[in-house]
Amino acid sequence: MSARDLPTFITTYRAEDVEKLTLRMKNGLGSSKYKQGEYERFQAIVDAKRRESDLIGQKVQKSRCAAKATKESSLLRQHRQVWMRERHRLQKAEEEAEKDIHAFLEQIKPNSITDSAIFSLQEYNLSLEREQEAFKIATVEPVYQLRDDLRFRLGDMQHQQLKERPSDWEQVVQQINFVKDQQNDITAKLHAEYLETEEELAGLGLEKYFTSTSDIPVDSENIPGEILDADCPYPELKDSLIQSFQSLSETYQRRLQSLQEQLQRTDKFCGWCPDDHELFKFTVSLYTQDVPNHRALCMDMLLRLFPQRTKLELVEHERFLDLQSFTLKQQRALTQRWKRDLDELQARALVTLQEAKHAHQEELELHRDRQQQRDICLHLREKLQKWRAQQEEVAKLEAAIAARQLEEEQMSVKREKEREDDMRSQQRHKVRQFYLKQQRRREELEQRDQERLAALRSLMEEQAGRDRKRVHFRADLLQRRREERGMREFERRREEQERQNRLEALRKQVEVVAEADSERMMGDTKAWRSRRLNETEFELQRPLFSINTYTDIQIASDPRVRAEQALREAGRHQSQYAKQVLSEIKPPKPPRRDTKSTLQF
Repeated sequence: MSARDLPTFITTYRAEDVEKLTLRMKNGLGSSKYKQGEYERFQAIVDAKRRESDLIGQKVQKSRCAAKATKESSLLRQHRQVWMRERHRLQKAEEEAEKDIHAFLEQIKPNSITDSAIFSLQEYNLSLEREQEAFKIATVEPVYQLRDDLRFRLGDMQHQQLKERPSDWEQVVQQINFVKDQQNDITAKLHAEYLETEEELAGLGLEKYFTSTSDIPVDSENIPGEILDADCPYPELKDSLIQSFQSLSETYQRRLQSLQEQLQRTDKFCGWCPDDHELFKFTVSLYTQDVPNHRALCMDMLLRLFPQRTKLELVEHERFLDLQSFTLKQQRALTQRWKRDLDELQARALVTLQEAKHAHQEELELHRDRQQQRDICLHLREKLQKWRAQQEEVAKLEAAIAARQLEEEQMSVKREKEREDDMRSQQRHKVRQFYLKQQRRREELEQRDQERLAALRSLMEEQAGRDRKRVHFRADLLQRRREERGMREFERRREEQERQNRLEALRKQVEVVAEADSERMMGDTKAWRSRRLNETEFELQRPLFSINTYTDIQIASDPRVRAEQALREAGRHQSQYAKQVLSEIKPPKPPRRDTKSTLQF
């Protein structure tokens, strides 16, 4: 190492910097302005802050786990509501089906004595009910009995520990495993029977009876026989109607052919196995538009039911399913529209043919009507004269009948008036008797009320006298208690004054009497002199102006800042959970009471 690489010493010191140079030579040239003890204290503070930060991180992680569990429980609760609604619907459908079957079995009756099929059907129904009850007793009842037994054991062992009776719990676990194995065997057997029944039904070929193809015309090019066999006096009109039927059939045939080609492009089950496809279709049908957040719930349930498939595959399959259902709906709508248009065209054609017939008949009968018009006019004139004579006779007879009816009505009104006068006189007599009876009743009630009021007043005066005596007694008793309390208070104060006097005498015995030293009193203290000596050392390190705010260390030591930083790094600083957590964290120092506002917003 050359002389140029050696560190240079600063020897330009003033006379007042001697003590500072001594301290630097003692502690070394490379020493910091802090001592080893301060470093250890700072390291302890940093470790404490780091542990506090780790604790906050653990709390945040726990809060994340709790939020995830809450979200999962909320999703399961919403799924449970949807499936409970479907369960109620299926139960109702099952009950209705059972009622229909029972009603059908009760309504059917044998045609003759030899008709034994009906009795065998009823016997088969009874045997099925017995088998169902036996299956329920053998499979379902043990599970419910085991559940009730476990609930009773848990309720009985709440105040005990599991280590006291380990053998009983091992037997319970063995019993539970045995029931699980038994249920799994029963489920496998039922599934095998279900597959066998499904294969047997598929072998019967009943699918063609369930497809709705009855509305599709069998032969679309055939014209209705009513149009072909109709007798039309105008041949060109009949040819135009037949051409309209043919053009309508060709148009709908092309549309149906295009829809059938669209259906043939994709598989019936959209590339999935039949069971998965039916399960997917049933699950999508459960989450209808009236269910809140139905899209998210449906996708969550599909991901749970098909964990081996991705979300993209499920969405694609749903798109294929929607496309297939939309195409089928279009095909059904087009078929119905074809049938409706065909019926309308046939009705219009029949009406047109009928109008053509009527027009032809009118042309033939027009000249015949003109010949008969004069005869008809003469005949009508004779009828009109006869009718006028009859009307005059009818008017005379009606006038005579009306006069007689008016006379009879006047006589009946007079008799009715006399009858009403008699009835009114009788009613007035009854009213006077009723008023007299009411007056006597009111007088009796008033006399009885006066007697009852006098008796109650005498009882109230006696009770008031007893109450006044009781009040005077309570007032005297309260006065005596107040006087006793005043005597006790006076005695306590007197004892307190005596105790203070004794303490003051003891203080005077042990008090320190110092001599007056004005020079010591007015002189500087040791602490002041040491502070004045150290002011010269830190004169250069003093800032230009004082800072009346928080430093970065004080801001970083606030747990609210660290929690906000952790939430920001996690991307949750704008969530409702972050607002709730930050509102619950308290500052390191409580705020002064004079900074709190009393205003209510």
